[in-house]
Amino acid sequence: MELQKLSELSDADLERVYAAPSLPWLRVNMISTVDGAATGPDGRTGGINNDADKRVFDTLRRLCDAVVVGAGTARDEGYRESAKPLVLVSRSGRVPDRLRDATPGSVLMATCAHADHLEETRSLLGDGNVLVLGHYHVDLAELRRSLAERGLTHLLGEGGPHLLRDLLAEGVVDELDWTVAPRLLAGDHPRITSGPPVDVPLRLGLLLEAEDTLLGRWFLKAPAG
Repeated sequence: MELQKLSELSDADLERVYAAPSLPWLRVNMISTVDGAATGPDGRTGGINNDADKRVFDTLRRLCDAVVVGAGTARDEGYRESAKPLVLVSRSGRVPDRLRDATPGSVLMATCAHADHLEETRSLLGDGNVLVLGHYHVDLAELRRSLAERGLTHLLGEGGPHLLRDLLAEGVVDELDWTVAPRLLAGDHPRITSGPPVDVPLRLGLLLEAEDTLLGRWFLKAPAG
């Protein structure tokens, strides 16, 4: 795999090299330091991202039909309404405060029948924007199918670590886009995955470099655990 310079690629080039090979497609975009910290000292990914990561992040946002993110991550990272629909995943069904007054249809909630905040969220987002997918846990394979039926076939996952682990365990991820920031933090920081073990082989499809930051595009093979 040849290392390419991010600076040598135009925005159109980036959209070409990150294009989805087929649809439906689910990619997840994550960042960590060299020693595996997925957040900075402030407990947010914004504490470790940089201009190179932001450029690829913006490209992936342009390419996708919708952004899938854990409601806890959306709350911690201060997500607001965006140009692309946000699909929140939550067993409790609680909408983060900054998204409670979002434009109708711009935020969807994927939750389960026994969610504590199910009725409240239906009143906030509208019944048609709340996807009940399972009794006690969110069925992520069904989420992918349900979104495809709505025409949302190119999905961008943005974590957090627990949701990424669960997506991997259910075998619904096609691609991992992983930025390695040139920093070492030590301490007690989350990794890009968190939860019970999974074993998922990867195949490197693209590797970019920008001022010592590495940005890889990894394709997933069938999960082994």
